Amino acid sequence: MTTDVHTDGTPMPLEDLRVIELGQLLAGPFCGQLLGDFGADVIKVEDPGRGDPMRQWGREKPHGKSLWWPVVARNKRSVTCDLRTEAGQDLVRRLVADADILIENFRPGTLERWGLAPEDLWTVNPRLIVTRVTGFGQTGPYAPRPGYGSIGEAMGGIRHVIGDPDKPPARAGISLGDSLAATFACLGTLVALHHRHTTGRGQVVDSAIYEAVLALMESLLPEWEVAGYQRERTGSVLPNVAPSNAYPTRDGEMVLVAANQDTVFTRLAKVMDQPELATDDRFATHSARGANAALLDDMIAEWTSTIDADDLLRRLADGAVPAGRIFRAKDMLADPHFAAREAVVRVAHPEFGDIPMQNVAPRLTASPGRVRRPGPALGEHTDEVLRNLLGMDDAAIATLRDDGVI
Repeated sequence: MTTDVHTDGTPMPLEDLRVIELGQLLAGPFCGQLLGDFGADVIKVEDPGRGDPMRQWGREKPHGKSLWWPVVARNKRSVTCDLRTEAGQDLVRRLVADADILIENFRPGTLERWGLAPEDLWTVNPRLIVTRVTGFGQTGPYAPRPGYGSIGEAMGGIRHVIGDPDKPPARAGISLGDSLAATFACLGTLVALHHRHTTGRGQVVDSAIYEAVLALMESLLPEWEVAGYQRERTGSVLPNVAPSNAYPTRDGEMVLVAANQDTVFTRLAKVMDQPELATDDRFATHSARGANAALLDDMIAEWTSTIDADDLLRRLADGAVPAGRIFRAKDMLADPHFAAREAVVRVAHPEFGDIPMQNVAPRLTASPGRVRRPGPALGEHTDEVLRNLLGMDDAAIATLRDDGVI
């Protein structure tokens, strides 16, 4: 179906791990993507009729196909299996017998109803790590509730602080809660693997969306309880930290400038040909600039609006002032730094041709990850997996297919 990229024969750090991914949409599958990026054999189990709904998600759908799917399902193998049937559940038990990790993001209790609770799976494979991603976690009064990423973002605190102060809370523009929960699930999975090296036993990794969001909320809780301070939406500025904002340019772009330290602000004032600003009582110290942030932002914006973005960025870089254009996709694809570090990789796709997507992060010097193939067709690897991993013959596979199990 596809050709691998960067197939240089370099061993990958997780290539000895097998992952069974039962989840769908994003919260579970992104965890599988992260593990697959570093070489894990991720076998994605999908409903035979329609597969993961993510196959249909996304704003743009050339050929009626999602452009999100090739990214979130990259480096995975697709096997169809109806988990609501006894035969399908038996296939999962057989798959986990020789697996290291099972990922799922169903509502709590779903695996238990299917006879696939962690305790049941450990009778087959006591070394199995069961990674569970949900809205509210496996325990607590909210555990049975359906929990999408947006709800976790709201409860975790981040929605309240995103947006302009005079408008309702805003969305970040990406599925932040789902991706954070999956990232923490991946971290927990790797910690559980390390623990298994010592004990020989698997465990449950319980990643809740709202808790993953909460983990990023800095000092929000003690600020409220100790200082009585409630963080609010502040738009593009950092409260009491200036200058740190997005400023307009003559050619209609926006450039973010962060010059809030005294030494850096001194350099910015010099680039602006207004070195006296660095000793002006209104701006000479961190606290003074914070108190006069609006005035300072107006002065900087008046200056930046007379200069084209490229020229402005060159001047700021020459003056050692942190600054950057607010990138869109077209900027990323044209940027020399992105190109030099291969931050964007092109992957061969059977319908879209070569498509760009974000490369693997983070970078490892001795055992890097890589994108080997885009998301697979539905059930593309069913026969391969059942035959090679479970030892099933053509007749047995045909029977499962005739019965609608695969």
